[in-house]
Amino acid sequence: MIGTYHVLMWYFLLLLYMGQIKGVFGTYEPLTYKMGTSLWGITFVFSGAATVKSAKHRSRYMLVCALSLNILCVIVTIIAASLTIVELAYFRSVSYRNYGQAKLGREVSRVLLFSYPLEFGIALTYAICSCSYLGRRRQDSIETVTDVIESSL
Repeated sequence: MIGTYHVLMWYFLLLLYMGQIKGVFGTYEPLTYKMGTSLWGITFVFSGAATVKSAKHRSRYMLVCALSLNILCVIVTIIAASLTIVELAYFRSVSYRNYGQAKLGREVSRVLLFSYPLEFGIALTYAICSCSYLGRRRQDSIETVTDVIESSL
């Protein structure tokens, strides 16, 4: 759900910034918009789908896939939050015609900044749980040499 929210917010920003009028001071094109940071929410969608599928069908391959996608989500969240902080820290003046759109876009970036820790926490929790389950499952399947010899006698 968070991934879908991020993609829809990117679409909103796309419509918002595409409607700017070229003024004396130019248009407002923030760093996160140029890089499509909110569009990176697709990784959250794929990670969530892989996590749900691995919960329903417990195979080692699906658990490793969900684990790697959750780790990717943690990295994407850290990068996106860092870029958003850099964007909000620096504000170049824009034309008075585009000031309202720039201000609204910055507010959207602030809202997205509050959702990044939530996604970070969810992805990190699932990654830790997947790691512990894979480690526990591996320990259960390891037999010692003496166990094999005793079972054969």
